[in-house]
This record gives sequence, C-alpha cells and structure tokens, in this order.
Amino acid sequence: MSYVAAVCGKGAEVNQVKEQLLQSNPVLEAFGNAKTVRNDNSSRFGKYMDIEFDFKGDPLGGVISNFLVKKFRILKHPRGERNFHVFYQLLSGASEELLNKLKLERDFSRYNYLSLDSAKVNGVDDAANFRTVRNAMQIVGFMDHEAESVLAVVAAVLKLGNIEFKPESRVNGLDESKIKDKNELKEICELTGIDQSVLERAFSFRTVEAKQEKVSTTLNVAQAYYARDALAKNLYSRLFSWLVNRINESIKAQTKVRKKVMGVLDIYGFEIFEDNSFEQFIINYCNEKLQQIFIELTLKEEQEEYIREDIEWTHIDYFNNAIICDLIENNTNGILAMLDEECLRPGTVTDETFLEKLNQVCATHQHFESRMSKCSRFLNDTSLPHSCFRIQHYAGKVLYQVEGFVDKNNDLLYRDLSQAMWKASHALIKSLFPEGNPAKINLKRPPTAGSQFKASVATLMKNLQTKNPNYIRCIKPNDKKAAHIFTEALVCHQIRYLGLLENVRVRRAGYAFRQAYEPCLERYKMLCKQTWPHWKGPARSGVEVLFNELEIPVEEYSFGRSKIFIRNPRTLFKLEDLRKQRLEDLATLIQKIYRGWKCRTHFLLMKKSQIVIAAWYRRYAQQKRYQQTKSSALVIQSYIRGWKARKILRELKHQKRCKEAVTTIAAYWHGTQARRELRRLKEEARNKHAIAVIWAYWLGSKARRELKRLKEEARRKHAVAVIWAYWLGLKVRREYRKFFRANAGKKIYEFTLQRIVQKYFLEMKNKMPSLSPIDKNWPSRPYLFLDSTHKELKRIFHLWRCKKYRDQFTDQQKLIYEEKLEASELFKDKKALYPSSVGQPFQGAYLEINKNPKYKKLKDAIEEKIIIAESCRLGPCSSNLNV
Repeated sequence: MSYVAAVCGKGAEVNQVKEQLLQSNPVLEAFGNAKTVRNDNSSRFGKYMDIEFDFKGDPLGGVISNFLVKKFRILKHPRGERNFHVFYQLLSGASEELLNKLKLERDFSRYNYLSLDSAKVNGVDDAANFRTVRNAMQIVGFMDHEAESVLAVVAAVLKLGNIEFKPESRVNGLDESKIKDKNELKEICELTGIDQSVLERAFSFRTVEAKQEKVSTTLNVAQAYYARDALAKNLYSRLFSWLVNRINESIKAQTKVRKKVMGVLDIYGFEIFEDNSFEQFIINYCNEKLQQIFIELTLKEEQEEYIREDIEWTHIDYFNNAIICDLIENNTNGILAMLDEECLRPGTVTDETFLEKLNQVCATHQHFESRMSKCSRFLNDTSLPHSCFRIQHYAGKVLYQVEGFVDKNNDLLYRDLSQAMWKASHALIKSLFPEGNPAKINLKRPPTAGSQFKASVATLMKNLQTKNPNYIRCIKPNDKKAAHIFTEALVCHQIRYLGLLENVRVRRAGYAFRQAYEPCLERYKMLCKQTWPHWKGPARSGVEVLFNELEIPVEEYSFGRSKIFIRNPRTLFKLEDLRKQRLEDLATLIQKIYRGWKCRTHFLLMKKSQIVIAAWYRRYAQQKRYQQTKSSALVIQSYIRGWKARKILRELKHQKRCKEAVTTIAAYWHGTQARRELRRLKEEARNKHAIAVIWAYWLGSKARRELKRLKEEARRKHAVAVIWAYWLGLKVRREYRKFFRANAGKKIYEFTLQRIVQKYFLEMKNKMPSLSPIDKNWPSRPYLFLDSTHKELKRIFHLWRCKKYRDQFTDQQKLIYEEKLEASELFKDKKALYPSSVGQPFQGAYLEINKNPKYKKLKDAIEEKIIIAESCRLGPCSSNLNV
C-alpha cells in the first residue's frame, strides 16, 4: 500500500484517497492482528482488497473483503501470545476520562480474556499505537460518536470475560446457574443500554421454538459459560465485520468512471502449530485452494502454453493438490460436508462421533490418517492420539485436534442473547444483531461457520480467476524474530510447501522468456538494418530476419504460433545489451543531429542579430550625424536671425523716436490750442452765470411776493372751512345724539372694522407681487385677525396667476415644458449642472434626431416617449437631452 501511494500521482483529492487507503490498515490491524509466538503483528483474519484506479493510474478508492476473523482468540490463545491489539491499546493509551466512561481500569490482570505473561511486548508502544488508531479512524471518516461506540463494544467484550457463574439447585432437582458478582453485569448493561434483568435471564435460560411451541430451559454453569463466550465471540466478530463495511463506505470510489482494479490478497500462509484446531483446518483449506489456483495459473498453464504454441516439450510431473481440496470440500463425503451433517444431525453429537464418521468415510483416502484409518502408517504408534486426525497437505502433514470442531462449526448464539442485544439502546450493538428483532424471527438454523467460509473461498477463487496474478513469496529465515540468523531447514520447508521447486523445474526445463512477435520486433528492430526503421512484412518474418542477422544459435530459441520463445536468460541479456548499445548509438546520432541543428539555428540567429545590430547602428550614426548638422544649421540660423533682429530693432527705435518727437510737438501745440479755447469758454461761462444769477434773484423776488399773497388767501379759506365743519358737526351731533347713546360702541366697532377691511383691500391693490408663478413675494398682513384671509388670498392669487401663465402658452411650448419636466425627473440630484439648468427652457432637439431614420423607425414601433441621452461637456442638462 505504501508503494502504491508513493508511485501514484498527487493532488488534493488523490492524496485524500491515498491517505484513507493507508489509514484503513492501522484500524484493521488493531482489531484483527495479535502477537503470536512467530510474529509480533500477525494478522488473525484473511483480507482481500480491490484498489480501483482511473486511466491516469491515480487511486479512486477500494473495497475490502475479510475472511474468517479468528474470534476464538477472544476466549483463549496459546501461552506466549496475546489477544487482539485493540484491548491492550485501549487500556494503555486511553485517557482516564475515557476509561471511566467505559467502566475500565488500566490493570490487565483485571480481565480474564487478557493474557498476563505476554501483555507487554518489547519495542511496541501500545499507548502510541492507540493514538495512531484514533487518528486513522478520524482520517478514514469515523465520526466521534462512532469511534466511542466501537470502543464501548470493545469494553463490553472485555467485561463479559469477567462474568462468573455459580451453580444452584432448583426444587425440581435441575441445576441452574447464577451470576456471582452482578456489578460487572450492571456495568455492561450501562455501557450497552440493556435492561439488567433481560441480560441476566438470557444468561440463565434458553428458549427453544419449534413451530408454534416454545420451551424454556435453565442453563447449568457450563452452558452459561458457553453462552457468555458465544456472545463475546459474536459481538467482536460482528463488530469487526461492521468496521470493514464502514471503512468500505469511506474508501469506495465516488465517481462512476471506467476504472482498473488491482486486487491485494493477504491470507496466504500455511499454519502448523503444536495444537491445531478448527481455525488452522479452515486456514489450511484456504491455502490449499490458493495453491491449486497457483498451480493452474503457473505450472499447468505454462506447460499447456508450450503445447498450444507447438513447441517441443517434455512434460514435467508436479504435485496437483486437487485431491486434497476434494477431500475437504466434496459435497457428499468431504470433511466439511460431514462436519455440517454432524452438526445438523439430531441426537447426541460430539467430536468423537464426528471423528468416527471421518474414519468410516475417509479411511481409504491416501491423504487422510487417523489411529483407526486403514491408510495410517501409525497403527502401532501410540504417539497418534485417538482424538486426532492427520491430513497430508501439499505443504506437509498436519495433526488436527478434533476437540471443539463441532462447537466451533456450529458457532451457535442462543436466540435469547440475540433478542437481548437487539433491545439495547446502544445503536451500534442493536444494528449488529438484526435477527433479534421479534418481528423477524427466523426458525431456520443459521449456516455453519465451515459452510460460510467455503462459500467465501469460492467467491474469492472466482474473483482471482478474473485477475492476472503476481505472487510475492515471503520467506521467513528463522523463528526467533531476530536478524542475521538463517535456519536452513525452515527455509527449505517453506520453499517446498510454497511449490517453488516445481516452478523452478518447469522454468529451467522450458523457456525463460516468451513474447508475441509484434512487441518483440518493435523492441529489437533497431538491431537489424533490414528491419530498421520499418518492417513491412509479417512480424514473424521480421523476427526471423532479426535473429538470423544477429547469428543467435538455433537451439536458443523456438518459434511458436504467435510468440517467440527464448530458452536461456543470457540470450535475452545479450539482446538487451545489443539493444542498449544500439540505443546509445541512436542517442548519439540524435544528439549529433540535434547539436548540428542547434548550432545552425544559433548561427542563423547570430547572423540575423548582426544584421539587426548593424542596421540599428547605421541608423544611430545617421541620426547622430543629422543631429550635428541640424545643430550647426540652428547656430548659423540663430546668428543670422539675431543680426537681422538687431538691424530691425535699430530701425524701429529710430522710427519710434521720430514718432515720439512728432507726438510731443503735436501735444504741445494741442495743449496751447486747448488752453486758449478753455479761457474763451470760461469767459463765456462767467458771463452766462452772471446773467443766470441776476435772473434768478429777480424770479425769486417775484415768487416770494406771489407766495405771500396765496398764503393770505389760504388762511382765510381755512378759517371759513373750520368754522363750517364745526357748525356741521354740531348740527349732526344734535340730530343723532339719541342714536349714539344706545348703539354707539357697536356702530363704531362695525364702522371701524369695515374701514380697516376697506383700507386693507385698497392697500393690497397697490402691493400685489408680480404675475410670475415662481415669485414667492407676498405683502405681510397688517392685522392678526386677517391671517386666514391673508393666506387664502395668497393661494387664490397664486392659482389665478398660474392659470394666466398657462393660458399664454401655445401647444408647442407645452410640449417643450413637458420634456423639460421629464428631464428634470431623470437628472435631479444626478448631474452637477442641474441647478443651473433648471431655469433655462428646453430648446428642442439640438441633434436633429427627428431626421434620423433609425429614430423614426423606433418611434413608429413604440407608442411611448423615447428618451435619448447624449454626453456634452459644455451645455446644461436641458441641452443634453433629446426627447
């Protein structure tokens, strides 16, 4: 995975996909790997991963398939080994707050499922690995609540191992079990959200349903422990499957484009321990199937290719393990079929009955041995126990302990426990046990572990058949986990059971290299003059001409139907060396031609540059010479113009002096003439003034005498008028005295008010403002009680003069002012010259837009008014608009 990430392209999306693919590995290793006696990080599950790439070779995503996680390790593991890494990482690396939340303690000895002799591994930091796993889960896409839910399930599995039972006898004589310390059960229920009474009953009773009948039986201590362990195994294995599915959701390809797939299988590895049980039997069966596909795709396919290509070939015998695969997976008398039959058979079923059946059916098989089989060569050897059977695999003989085969294949989880888990308020745990839903009760027996794994292996083989296989063989040099130690027997054993010896024999007897004619000719055609650079005939003829030209011995190669076969690697190496030398010669030729072209190009560029530089220099020299000539001409011209200017200046100065002299003489003469005329006029003015004064005195005397006479007459008339007015007043007072006495105040008030109003209107007649509608002047009111009358007169007068002003407009002037109004609405507060343009009348179309044919066409098409704006730097806004 690191290699794939290193060689792929880069980019934000590509880096994110690569990081998710890489970080999925620490998560799966934490939950699926464990320390064994042979490896500190041994995978306890089979994994197949499809990595999808686009046309550029960049990863798009992936899909992970897991096979047979060894959940029995939860309960028991050999001495010197550990349980799954996640338990130790959680207890070592979790914070105190998280441990308290999960009801856990750091002490490994507090948990029965954890081994103490190998809890700590040299060179392994579980706390740092826990932080790495949490970070990887975040990168892959796990939400915080999902990660906490997963850790809660792990804590529940740990605490399940601490539940212990004690026997009790009922009144009817049946044995039942009770939980010793209910504190652990209480904490498990708090973690999972299950009612304590429901889970306690599920550990003590078992309900069996058959059609319409239900039978509830009590569980003894052994059955209770079995139920507890079954729940722990199923809980952990289902959590692991959920993790794989959750990771697949995050790393799957998001785009639906055409893609290529590279499958990576990490399951190959034969297991032979001191005690081999059902898990080793299943794993070795899977390896038998993988060895079979290896044989078909390498040894068998290679020999069939020689025959298919009409190459002379001597068949080499090799061991075909199909007989072993048939022994295990045969549908009628295979070991897995008989194990399923025993699990489904009514009555008492034990591991011994299963072994007896194996001895009956497989007694004559040449790869099956037991103490009672006919093919056993150890009938008199007491080292072969009664409870074991031996299978001679392709990698060697393996002795299997039959104890636990039936239970592990059954992998039963009581329905009461499934229903209890489904009632949990913990969302993850509830989703792991869908069969616990009472609405979906299925009375059908679930498939056995062996049949499930057999179907998974068949799917895997079918998938592998569609791929082009490439094998990486890892050889372990020693069992001590140390460097620089090579155990020859161990290495030879691995080479033998990996099938490498047969592969080498077939390769040595056959041809080391084969290739189709077209790519072979394309690769080596430069080694022959006849085929270089193009060969126009068939590809095989070209290869024959090529090999004849190179004088390669005939025994070193053979021509097939569609391929060329080369026997010895040294011949291929010779071809590669010749090709390498030829490529160097061609590279030298290409370099020579390129250097010549480059030099010629450089020369032409320099020549062109020299011409350009010379042209520019000539231009510069001519410009410089012209500037010198021009400057000299300017100096000469300036001197000549200066001499001419001085000559003209002298002439002008002489003329000016002459004019000044004439002007001075004329001025003196004119002054003399003016003074003479002034004296004459003054004399005449004095004479006229004297006559006027004398005449005025005479007129004044005459006017004073007449005024005196008029004053005397006026005084006499005034005296007569005063006497007459006084007499008339007296007469009137005598006549109207009686009326003045009764209504004098009212009459005087009305008379006075009438007189005031009359005086107000008469004065208003003389103080009226102009008839301009924009004139805001209005005389002030003389009295306070006339305020409303004064305002109403102002309003009436304004309306009247507006009407008078409108009546004097012609129709054309009305249109002009309407256009002016529209222009004002458009440009009010939007143009700097607006205030100065308001008072100016709109003078029509300055641009004579009415004569424009486009404007006429637009005006005929649209009934509404058309406003056209044109920018102008000088005129006010009223002259900038054409309407």
